[in-house]
Formats: sequence, C-alpha cells, structure tokens
Amino acid sequence: MNSFQLANESSPLSLTPNFILPEHKRPNLSQVTSLDSIPIIDLSYYDENNPSSLEVVHKISKACGEFGFFQIVNHGVPEQVCNNMMKAITSLFELPPEEREHLSSTDHTKNVRLVNFCLKVEGGEKVKMWSECFSHFWYPIDDIIHLLPEQIGTQYREAFTDYAKEIGSLVKRLLSLISIGLGLEEDFLLKKVGEQPRLRAQANFYPPCPDPELTMGLQEHTDFNAITVLLQSEISGLQVNKDGKWISIPCIPNAFVINLADQIEVLSNGRYKSVLHRAVTNTVHPRVSMAMFYGPNPNTSIGPIQELIDEEHPIKFRNYRFSEFVEEYYKPERTGKTVKENFKLEDK
Repeated sequence: MNSFQLANESSPLSLTPNFILPEHKRPNLSQVTSLDSIPIIDLSYYDENNPSSLEVVHKISKACGEFGFFQIVNHGVPEQVCNNMMKAITSLFELPPEEREHLSSTDHTKNVRLVNFCLKVEGGEKVKMWSECFSHFWYPIDDIIHLLPEQIGTQYREAFTDYAKEIGSLVKRLLSLISIGLGLEEDFLLKKVGEQPRLRAQANFYPPCPDPELTMGLQEHTDFNAITVLLQSEISGLQVNKDGKWISIPCIPNAFVINLADQIEVLSNGRYKSVLHRAVTNTVHPRVSMAMFYGPNPNTSIGPIQELIDEEHPIKFRNYRFSEFVEEYYKPERTGKTVKENFKLEDK
C-alpha cells in the first residue's frame, strides 16, 4: 500500500523533498502564455445533411493538425450528467484516507486502482506528482455500476454509469468527424480502432500546493490511446505545448477538452498530432478533472492508413500490434522521448 494520500488531510500539506522536481523539470509558470489558446468548436453547427456545416469538420481538422487539441461546446451531453460526475469525484477524494488506501497500487494492470504518478529523473530517482488519480475501466453499458468497488460509494458509481454512456456516444461522433476531416468514410476510424476498444477512465485530484513552481500535478506526456475526452472543473491547470511553448487551456463552462492521442497520429500518418501536455498546480484551490481514454484493444494492428500515404506524405510509422506499444510505454527504463518515436521510420 502507498502512504501518499494527499486528499482530505486534516493538517496543511507540505512540499516534502520527494515532490520537488529537479530545476530543469520545473514548470516555469511565468513562461506560460494565455494569449494564444486551442480552438473552441460549437458542435451544434454540424448537420450531416447540411453541406455548409462542413465548416465544423474543417475547424476540427485544422485543430487536429495544428494543436492536437480543441474544446467542444454544445456537444449534447446533459449539463446535469457532467455536474453529477464532478461532484462525485470531489466526494470520492473527500473520503477518509483509510477508506481509499486499499485501492492504492502501482500495478498498471489492475482494473481499478488509486495511484500517485511519479517522474523518473536522472540517477533513477522518482519524484512524486502533486496529485491523486483514480483509474478504472469503463464501458458505455448498463452494468458498469456492478464492476466498480462498493467502497467508493453509490454516488460515484451511479454518476459514472450515466456519464460513461454519454461519453461513449460522443467519442463515436468525434471519431466520425475526425475521419471525414481526413477525407475518409465517416466510420473509418471507428472501425480501424476496432471492436472491444480499450476504455479507461481517470478521475484526477490536485490539492492546493504550497509552491507550484517546484512540482507538477501531472508530468508532460502524450496519451498513448486514440482519443481522450476531458471534463475539467472551473479551476485552470491543463497546459498544452505548441511550438515549444506552454499554453494554458481556459476552463469553459459545459465544455469538453478533446485531445488526440498517439494512435490517431500514427493512423493519420502524422497529419494529425498527439502533443505534449501537463497539469500544473495552484496555491489556493483544489482542482478535479475526469479523463476518458478510448483506444484499440491489445490485439489491434495499428499503422498509417494506406489512403493517407502518397508522394507528398511518405509513410512515417511502422505497423505494430497495440500491445507492443503499451509494453513500450510501461518499460521501467523508459525516459525522455515519447513512445511513438520508437515506432517512427527513418526519413528516406
């Protein structure tokens, strides 16, 4: 069992040495810009029977190619479902530490676990991130409530059941729009990611931090699945790297942050981007978010889509089974570069 328990502590939290990053890994918050930001796209303007609504597809395609991120509003997921989910996450992390500790695990193969992520730095030392994350599977089906442990409470299980159904439908809609943007049939990416997709949920809690300049909520990374749908509270903390600069993503009421993950970059042969992002902390407010990850199952074969390879766009990645990609991601000795770089072909 881990003893990190950051949530619901009775005494003020202190920034102990095991949370302090080496100087070159610190967030340099003064260098973060909010002048530029990721696109905000209104999905209510899209109607497949109205040719003029293809402007929505164009905006998504442009965002996927330039940022790898965008926000969506008027997406059709009921506001109350989202509010209930966020309240349930807050209540989960308000449980006494002793009621959550039995879920703590560093074993990434566990279906349900509470985890405090670490960053491996030079010399093999691990620095803890200033966050707690509740990670578990999800299915857009009725019986998921019975697959989550009773100890987390009825509120979370019921809220998540409703939320998962809505996000399952939204992901299919998004993959359709992204496919059309690539000039493919609307169900192309859904079929390519495959049946029985790998579905993971991650509820994140970031308590107020005594010195946000010295630590991180989540380290910079790319997601290794296909697409991620993020619901965040009204407290900003998510940042995206664009052209070497960190951009703060504003919190917009009733919006989802959508980010493309590594498998979409590979499938699109690099036309769409999976980019580095991170979570930072603040001194005053706790922050919660819910990330829903949608990716291939381990046996799915992934590689650049043939229709997207030509003289102007030579093939950039080799083919592989998704299980190989996941295995590479979790290698204990992995440091530095993103996993997808290991699957790139050398430029001819």
